[in-house]
Amino acid sequence: MKLNYNGLQEKSSWEKIGVVLPKYDWREMCESTAKTPVWIHFGAGNIFRGFIAGLQQKLLDEELAQSGIIAAETFDFEIIDKIYDPHDSMTLMVSLKPDGSTDKSIIASIACGVRADSSDKSEWEKLRKIFASPSLQMVSYTITEKGYALRDMKGNILPVAENDIASGPTSPKHAMSVTASLLLERFNSCKAPLAVVSMDNCSRNGEKLRGSVLEIAEGWKKNGHVSNDFVEWLSDEKCVSFPWSMIDKITPRPADSVRKELEALGIEDMNPVITSRNTYIAPFVNAEVPQYLVVEDRFPNGRPALEKAGVYMTDRDTVNNTERMKVTTCLNPLHTALAVYGCLLGYEKIADEMNDTQLTTLVERIGYTEGLPVVTDPGIIKPRAFIDEVITQRLPNPFMPDTPQRIATDTSQKIPVRFGETLKSYRDNTNMDISSLTAIPLALAGWLRYLLGVDDEGHEMSVSSDPMLSQLQGELSAVKLGHTETAEGVLKPILSNENIFGVNLYDVGLAEKVEGMFRELIAGPGAVRETLKKYCA
Repeated sequence: MKLNYNGLQEKSSWEKIGVVLPKYDWREMCESTAKTPVWIHFGAGNIFRGFIAGLQQKLLDEELAQSGIIAAETFDFEIIDKIYDPHDSMTLMVSLKPDGSTDKSIIASIACGVRADSSDKSEWEKLRKIFASPSLQMVSYTITEKGYALRDMKGNILPVAENDIASGPTSPKHAMSVTASLLLERFNSCKAPLAVVSMDNCSRNGEKLRGSVLEIAEGWKKNGHVSNDFVEWLSDEKCVSFPWSMIDKITPRPADSVRKELEALGIEDMNPVITSRNTYIAPFVNAEVPQYLVVEDRFPNGRPALEKAGVYMTDRDTVNNTERMKVTTCLNPLHTALAVYGCLLGYEKIADEMNDTQLTTLVERIGYTEGLPVVTDPGIIKPRAFIDEVITQRLPNPFMPDTPQRIATDTSQKIPVRFGETLKSYRDNTNMDISSLTAIPLALAGWLRYLLGVDDEGHEMSVSSDPMLSQLQGELSAVKLGHTETAEGVLKPILSNENIFGVNLYDVGLAEKVEGMFRELIAGPGAVRETLKKYCA
């Protein structure tokens, strides 16, 4: 059996092995999409194929939509060449359940894949035609947070963005310039309204997307490439809206065990490919079952019935509160705590850590005991139920190949949000006692211990990349495992740094507790485990 339109004609063979097939006619869907495009998505990777495309699949199956999604790729055109085109843009979706079993279905809601390459005349003309169509209602994105960045960490404009602004809208290279150019095409052709929706996993994503697109357009206006009327149209959210969203679903790289399972069932050509841009992608997507998408409901030209596919359509404050709930309380702080202690204790999978009694107790206390009392409740998802799912289903899922080493990357940039917001809530609430916290200080002390680059057995250990790594390790350079006296006074520059923790830990009364825990963690080989036993019994 092959994953393409002709292969789907072997309906009984697919059903015999438990693969759920689309209920609509793929050719009719493609024709409808070409005639009246409604939705185009930039970023043709796994989160799109395994989650977002599945939303439209549900609407098509239930006859709540006639057209599908057009996938556009701005970064790695080989994805279209090697994964989309050979399989008629279809995806074999494999849902990985915590009990070790899988559910399988074919997602066929992607009508076609397009290379968003302005130097390819044919492909660029396809995109211009799509954006000129008044029927187009939404443009969405999963291009990662860095895909919106026009400037580097020092605030200097990136050369590609600078060149795009100088050369104008005819041959854009940066994803934001591509977007601005295609919106200009819409302005010049029909001026129909449109929603431009970031679905990337970053805070205030719609604001980031809007800011970058407008910066490109303003640059073009300054250089005489576009009119002020275009910039005004683009700036008017009654004409072009930039809704915020919150997305949550783990879609790890294709697992070899899944490939073998599919091939054993008789499904052909499931091998992953590694592109020249180091994208690791396969005809199938494997992902966890839980998924959340919360979208600000501002669509000036209408939209698909996403709420009937399980999407929470709401207002901006609720989107922001849901993001805050996830990032500051119910998921991300737990992940960070598991990451640093997992590295120290030699774990290679987050899921394996959830079989560790002390680590499970640690994250339960961070979430339930210390986080829930000050959680931001979005009103649409119950925070306790969200944590329940994280701790009982998501983190322990043996299929999830997430490593503590990956999660530990850039921790200095994550702590002010993942822990700092909770610390601020305790500080600002007269009914809360910040000195009662134990699990969060233990997580912070664990991160400092991790920065020493020595595991709990006393062996040298790799430390994940972090923009502050050299500075932090320099400040900790005098600390020696087994010599607690070497920690005396060295933590003060770090613990007082509000940029790292969101607060000065001395001012809020937690620094001494973190210092004490840190000394316990460096007492010698095995001290990390003993400290966890002490506080997480």
